[in-house]
Amino acid sequence: MIIIQPAKRQSDSFGSGHYGASRGSRKHNGIDYACLPGGKVLSPVSGSVTKLGYPYGDDLSFRYVQITDSDNIDHRVFYCDPKVKVGDHVTGGLSMIGYVQDLDKRYPRITPHIHYEVKKNGEFIHPESRTFL
Repeated sequence: MIIIQPAKRQSDSFGSGHYGASRGSRKHNGIDYACLPGGKVLSPVSGSVTKLGYPYGDDLSFRYVQITDSDNIDHRVFYCDPKVKVGDHVTGGLSMIGYVQDLDKRYPRITPHIHYEVKKNGEFIHPESRTFL
């Protein structure tokens, strides 16, 4: 089976989508992948859905899905309207976890994308540094 990754989000008026890009006083802790709102989001890894969260405390319309893999590493996909529930088992590249959300409501004219970040022992790691990709 061949899994095709979407293109990485390039720079726009809100910044760059690469790992470590400047976000003012902080760094971007993930990678953004350009995709159209309403598109299907497949799980990046196999594991269990361990959290359905909200990236913004002031706007509960945006969501993320956290999947914990067999090595106890957390993978979060932001701007994904979840179609899974906590406890579901998902298969990387095969299981649909939700749909891409429309970011234009919060960030007018931003490149539509999902944000993917990985945490090991509570610390961010570069999503492409792992052998699962």
